[in-house]
Amino acid sequence: MTEYLIVTRHAGAVEWLRLQGITGEVVSHATAENVSGRFVIGALPLHLITTIDLPGLSAEQRGQDLTPEQMDAAGAHLTTYKVAKEPEERYHV
Repeated sequence: MTEYLIVTRHAGAVEWLRLQGITGEVVSHATAENVSGRFVIGALPLHLITTIDLPGLSAEQRGQDLTPEQMDAAGAHLTTYKVAKEPEERYHV
């Protein structure tokens, strides 16, 4: 079962999610520390959806504190994600 981080100040939203079978830790504000590596439901500030991607990172380097030179060698670049709602009819067959 997936453990979610739910970002909301609204008890009704938490209850609605529970009725959908979605539970988890509830916080009123998202931070980089509490969203990292988690499935998140709720509103996130824009600064939390820009990542440093390292496409050439070796398996041995994962989880390591890299120098800027190592990051450059791994192809470091910024990626900002844009989230948009798609029309519902797009998903109907």
